Amino acid sequence: MPQRSVARPTSEVLPTAALRVPKLPAGISEIEVRRSAKRRSTVTARVEADRIVLLLPATLGARAEQEWVDTMVRRIADKRARPAGSDADLAARAAQVATNYLDDVVGHQLRPASVRWVTNMDHRWGSCSTDSGAIRVSHRLRQMPEWVLDYVLAHELVHLVEPKHGRRFKELLGNYPLTERAEGYLEGWSAAR
Repeated sequence: MPQRSVARPTSEVLPTAALRVPKLPAGISEIEVRRSAKRRSTVTARVEADRIVLLLPATLGARAEQEWVDTMVRRIADKRARPAGSDADLAARAAQVATNYLDDVVGHQLRPASVRWVTNMDHRWGSCSTDSGAIRVSHRLRQMPEWVLDYVLAHELVHLVEPKHGRRFKELLGNYPLTERAEGYLEGWSAAR
């Protein structure tokens, strides 16, 4: 008697144990496989919030599907492992943002004591310690457009002279020309998550 193929669901979240990769990339908590009868041969993967979503043809066999899952997870892990600039690069970028948009309106140079990437910010994009002058930026911004990173840097730089989000803070931050667009981008990203 011929074996019947078992129908697989159109979408499923794979348990981590089902993957043949050493560990999930930073910031990723799960893998979702979406199968489509319309998809004939292409395989794609993207990151949505804290999961990797793989889009696969529904006609793939279990073995081929597993190979694609492993391959695409490794690709995303490799891409995320690449350094997206050092803390020194980030500090230089902050200095450039200050020079281009803020120094003239503030009346002096806005130079923080330090600027660095951090991996422990899951609910905020950045922080500024007004006491020490230290700025911290979430590693999640490494995957976003540069103009969004520049906005977050401008936001934290303004905190060096205006600790609260009052009227003067908003006026100073308004000197970064893509403020509204970047705020919308970050709100949309957060809502999608």
